[in-house]
Amino acid sequence: MKAARSSPSMLHCSSRSGALFLFQECIKPVKVEKKPGKAAAKIKIEADGSYFQIGQDGEAQKLEKAKITLNDCLACSGCITSAESVLITQQSHEELCKILTSNKTAAPSEQKLVVVSVSPQSRASLAVRCKLSVLETAKKLTAFLKSLGVHYVFDTTFSRNFSLLESQKEFVKRFRKQSEDKKALPMLASACPGWICYAEKTHGSFIIPYISTTKSPQQVMGSLIKGYFAEQQHVTPDQIYHVTVMPCYDKKLEASRPDFFNQEYQTRDVDCVITTGEVLKLLEQEGVSLSDVDPAPLDTMFSSAAEEELTSHSGGGSGGYLEHIYKYAAKELFGIQVDTIQYKPLKNKDFQEVTLEKDGVVLLQFALAYGFRNIQNLVQKLKRGKSPYHYVEVMACPSGCLNGGGQIELEGESSKDGLQQVEKLYNSLKAEIPEENRTVTELYEQWLGGMESEKAGKALHTEYHAVEKISTGFNIKW
Repeated sequence: MKAARSSPSMLHCSSRSGALFLFQECIKPVKVEKKPGKAAAKIKIEADGSYFQIGQDGEAQKLEKAKITLNDCLACSGCITSAESVLITQQSHEELCKILTSNKTAAPSEQKLVVVSVSPQSRASLAVRCKLSVLETAKKLTAFLKSLGVHYVFDTTFSRNFSLLESQKEFVKRFRKQSEDKKALPMLASACPGWICYAEKTHGSFIIPYISTTKSPQQVMGSLIKGYFAEQQHVTPDQIYHVTVMPCYDKKLEASRPDFFNQEYQTRDVDCVITTGEVLKLLEQEGVSLSDVDPAPLDTMFSSAAEEELTSHSGGGSGGYLEHIYKYAAKELFGIQVDTIQYKPLKNKDFQEVTLEKDGVVLLQFALAYGFRNIQNLVQKLKRGKSPYHYVEVMACPSGCLNGGGQIELEGESSKDGLQQVEKLYNSLKAEIPEENRTVTELYEQWLGGMESEKAGKALHTEYHAVEKISTGFNIKW
C-alpha cells in the first residue's frame, strides 16, 4: 500500500509517516471529439511521444494531450484519495510566477492587481521552518511577496471572523427548527474541502442536508477580495488575481468549484491556491532565506487589529468552530455563559466530546472528528440514527489543519515534535472575539447590508452537490 502524508489529500501523496490510504488511478473518461464520416484512421506515435492521426488521404493531424482538470476531479466519483497523476494546470506557484512576469511587460490596462491571502496555519508552519516569530514571518513574507510584484498581502484570520459568525447563527437557526426538520441536526462543519469532497462523492444526498452552508475562510476571502476590495480599488473582479496560501492541497479543489466562479466577469473568487510547502519552494527558487528578508509593514485593509499586531481565534488550529458555536449557542439558546470548555477524549485525541448540562439534563452535545476513520464512524452512526451530537467539527486531516498535507515537513524532526512546535506558535497570538471586530461589523452594515441580507447570504454561504456514481470499473493499486 502506498503511504500518504498524515492528511488524506485528494491531490497529493508524500512519504511522511501517518495514516495509510488507498492510492487510486484516475478513471475519468476523456472525451474524444469524433469527426464526421465513418472512415477509419491510423494512429502514429513519433519518437518524442507525440500522437498523430493519419487519415485515409495520408494527412497527419497531431492529437492534443488529454487533460484532467480540477473541475473534472470535482465532478467525478471515481476516487476520494490522492492521485499525483492529476494534472493541475492553474494551481501552483509556477502559475503565480507567470502572472507576475506577465505583469512586468503588459500594458497598464492588461495588468492584474495581485493579492495574496495567507492562512494562519501556513504562517505558523513557515515560522517554525524559518525559526521566526509569527509576526516576523508575516512581515518578512509580505516583503518577499511584494519584491516579486505582489501588490497586497492579507491574513485570512480576518475572513474567518465571518465564517465563525455565520456558523454561529446558522447553528442556532437549525437548533430551533429541529422538531420540524429531521436533518437540521447535527450540523456538520463545512470548512474542510477534503471532507466536503468525500461527503459529496460517497454519501451524497444523505449527508448534504447536515452540512453547514457557511463558506470556508478561503472562500469568504474570495468574496471579499473580488467584491468589496475590487470596489475599493475601482477595478472589476477579473482585473484582480487572487492567490491564497493554504496548509492543504484540497483547497485547490475548493477554489475550483463552479459555485465559486463569477459568470458575469468569468473569474474565480480565488484564482490560485498554493500550499505552505510551495511557498518554501518559491523562496528556494528565488534563492532567498526568509530570515534574511527585511520586514515590511502589514497591509491593513483586511487586518483584524493594529498594523503591528496579529490576532487569532481560540479553539484550536482548525479555526475554533466548535468552541465559538458552543459558547454562542449556550448563551443564545439557554442564557448560560461558558468561559472555558472541557473536552472529553473518546477513543483518541482526534475524537473528543463537549457537553453542556443543567440539572442533569444534556442541553448541548458537540464533538470534534478529525481524520477519515473518525469521520466514517460518525457517518455510520448518523445512518443508524445513533448520533447524539448537535454539532461536529469535521476535518479530514488527523490533528486538523495545522497538520495539513501542504504544510512543511521539518528536517530531522518527528512529525509529532514538528506539529507541537507549529501548534505552540499558532497559539502564541492574542485571540480575538469575532463580534468585537469593528471592521467586520462595518462590512456587514456598509457593504453587505446587514447580517441577514440577501447579499450577505450570497457572499458568505454556498451549497453542495451529490456526485453521481460512475459505473465504469476501475482498479485500485495497493
